[in-house]
Amino acid sequence: MNQDSSHQLERIWAALGGSGDELSRITAVRPVGDELSAPLWDLVHDSIAAASLQAALMSGGASTVTLDAQRVLTAVTSKRYLRLDGEGAEIWSDLSGFWRCADGWVRTHTNYPHHRRRLLDVLELPAGADAEHVAARLIELPGSHIEEHAAAAGALASRVRSVEEWAAHPVGSSVATEPLIEMVGSDSGARGRRHPVDRFAPLVGLRVLDFTRVIAGPVATRTLALLGADVLRIDSPDHPESQRQHLDTGAGKRSALLRLSDEPERIEQLVQAADVIVLGYRPSALDRFGFDPDRLLERHPGLVVAQIDAWGWSTPWTQRRGFDSIVQAASGIAVACSADGDEPGALPFQALDHSAGYLLAAGVMRAVERREVGGHGSRVRVSLARVAHELMASGFAGPTTTPPFQPTLSTTRTPLGRVTSALPALSYEGGPAEWTAASRPWGSDPAAWWPNDGVASPSARE
Repeated sequence: MNQDSSHQLERIWAALGGSGDELSRITAVRPVGDELSAPLWDLVHDSIAAASLQAALMSGGASTVTLDAQRVLTAVTSKRYLRLDGEGAEIWSDLSGFWRCADGWVRTHTNYPHHRRRLLDVLELPAGADAEHVAARLIELPGSHIEEHAAAAGALASRVRSVEEWAAHPVGSSVATEPLIEMVGSDSGARGRRHPVDRFAPLVGLRVLDFTRVIAGPVATRTLALLGADVLRIDSPDHPESQRQHLDTGAGKRSALLRLSDEPERIEQLVQAADVIVLGYRPSALDRFGFDPDRLLERHPGLVVAQIDAWGWSTPWTQRRGFDSIVQAASGIAVACSADGDEPGALPFQALDHSAGYLLAAGVMRAVERREVGGHGSRVRVSLARVAHELMASGFAGPTTTPPFQPTLSTTRTPLGRVTSALPALSYEGGPAEWTAASRPWGSDPAAWWPNDGVASPSARE
């Protein structure tokens, strides 16, 4: 299927259940220059525009939406510009990237130490092995062998496929049939919690419990925080997050550490008081702690449960780990981005992550709006693989680069030092133009809601 990227916004808005005449409020923009392909720009622009329009509709006004192209480009390339006291940092691992294998190419992801260890175990290499050792080992093995053994061990590696190979693959063919944004209402209901209408912060009073990591999920919850929601991110102390990764996506949120197995009662208290729960781990990863979406909705009528994953919800790989770069490799994007027809390439920024994050935020907002009317909870789901399918089906042929632009940045004082980061890309008339508060250090807050549990808001503490 080849669908015109110019109608992408219509498809996104229809997936949210929106009315076509509402799209007249959006004025489309494009960056200067032709370095960035139209389908890629449309994907990120339209995802952010849809979230902006949904926020505008919830603000109670007749707001229009016109995005700033410079802000959009800065937001989706934000890691390039993040500075702590003027210094940047490279968080990309030396073992993450494309490698030749016995029958083609594979892509690996080892940015987290535990993923690095697992990949080296799969390759039967010592913990201190370097890129040269990994390259020598991978060239001996078929791509499918590497992919399957990595998945079994909880490591991340994907065979590089063409778009035709992916379309014929059981995962690629399954994910193509899934909705771009899946929204399912709950049969159980409770009276909706009505929040005051605030044009500047339409989600004020909303409590969001955030179990996400890396980029896509944190982008979604950061968007909700921008619009006034009280977002509390929970992480395990056993799996530290990169502090700089967190600073890039943590604006306006609080961050607490809890070992779920040790404090089930505390977790249940947080869930009972939450309006929205956002899950960014593998679909069943937290089920044993009571976070199965169906069980959550049974126990807490009126709750909105949002999920984001790599490989879709009905595919053979649903329970596999995955990141943007890995999905690009599997889905044909890396082949399309090849500069020489041999070595795979990559998108100029992690467009799957960022687009999926804004799509999920838009879905959450639409579900909250519906709950305010009918009192029913909902489940909202988005996957990186389905977003990748949207890009390729819209005519993306690559390769592409980011056009020249002037970054739109802000510098804020935090407990860690002065943080320079991208300004918000989401925009509507009368809406917020800056983050509500700077990113706080990872794991530095109490696991409690503000203000009823006696915890000050992030902005009040700065």
